[in-house]
Amino acid sequence: MEERVRRLLSRMEKVENLLGESRILSNQKEYRALTREHAYLSEVKEVWRLIRKTEEELEQNRALLKSEQDPDFQQIIRDEITEQEKLGPELSSKLETLLVPPDPDDDRNVILEIRAGTGGDEAAIFVGDCVRMYKCYADAKGWAIELMSSSPSELGGFKEYVMLLSGKNVNRLLQYESGTHRVQRVPKTEAQGRVHTSAITVAVMLEPDEEEEVELDESELKIDTYRASGAGGQHVNTTDSAVRITHIPTGAVAYCQEERSQHKNKDKAMRLLKAKIGEEKRRKLEKERSDFRASQVGSGDRSERIRTYNFPQNRLTDHRIELTLYKLDRIMDGDLDDVTAPLVKFYYQQKLSG
Repeated sequence: MEERVRRLLSRMEKVENLLGESRILSNQKEYRALTREHAYLSEVKEVWRLIRKTEEELEQNRALLKSEQDPDFQQIIRDEITEQEKLGPELSSKLETLLVPPDPDDDRNVILEIRAGTGGDEAAIFVGDCVRMYKCYADAKGWAIELMSSSPSELGGFKEYVMLLSGKNVNRLLQYESGTHRVQRVPKTEAQGRVHTSAITVAVMLEPDEEEEVELDESELKIDTYRASGAGGQHVNTTDSAVRITHIPTGAVAYCQEERSQHKNKDKAMRLLKAKIGEEKRRKLEKERSDFRASQVGSGDRSERIRTYNFPQNRLTDHRIELTLYKLDRIMDGDLDDVTAPLVKFYYQQKLSG
């Protein structure tokens, strides 16, 4: 690991020199790519500095403890050693994740589509819980959130919720969330206190960028307008502003009723439809290149159960990497790094060995 860090840090000097060249400054695409690389290398450098600093301080404190006679001061040193012994592995784990090379798609906008599956009202409530979880995670990361579409449930939560997330490393960290998420808990509506199992599905789609813009033929689209309504049939407004668009050749459907303007709803529905069609094209292309991707949940295969949220045990288990964490309460509040980072590392290793 140390050798890889040294190679990266030697690259940093070259990147800094390139950023000062006039030919780079006049090429915005290359300049942006180098700026992103420099930010990544700076993060590696800072984590590596903290690791070395922690190791040195730990060594000094251990030596000091042997020579110190004062019991009170000995206890202070022991406390510091405990903290440093805890911090060391955390920093090393962070560095290992950072050493997964950046991908051009890391910062691409993603559309997160969360749907209730088996479990009826309880599944819809869990969709609402996961929407909050991802929003809290996005807030902690400084990502922007845009609601694309939602279908509220009568007893709370959502039958479906679609949002667009944008920001640094948003696709890098969320790309492996696609799949079936299973929840085990006592529903609010359960009088006997029995644990129920429900499921929701998550799909992660890249929003098409300028280089892969999806062109849609208007003659192949079926556009319906209808009156927007909320949970329980309560009308959101009294005009036919909600829009549903069907792509006839593929059967892909997108709808939006969030805005009061029919034009704005159509625009959002078109963005969502293009993302769905673009994702399907990517999936087919990658399947032709390799069947390996098809075995990954990152392909967007919602049929595979990827994770279990067990509330009575405060446990989250990701079945793909056999990861079990007993801090579900914190994860539901958006503390997702201990789940997403190991997935990034695992699939990178799979890619290398495959």
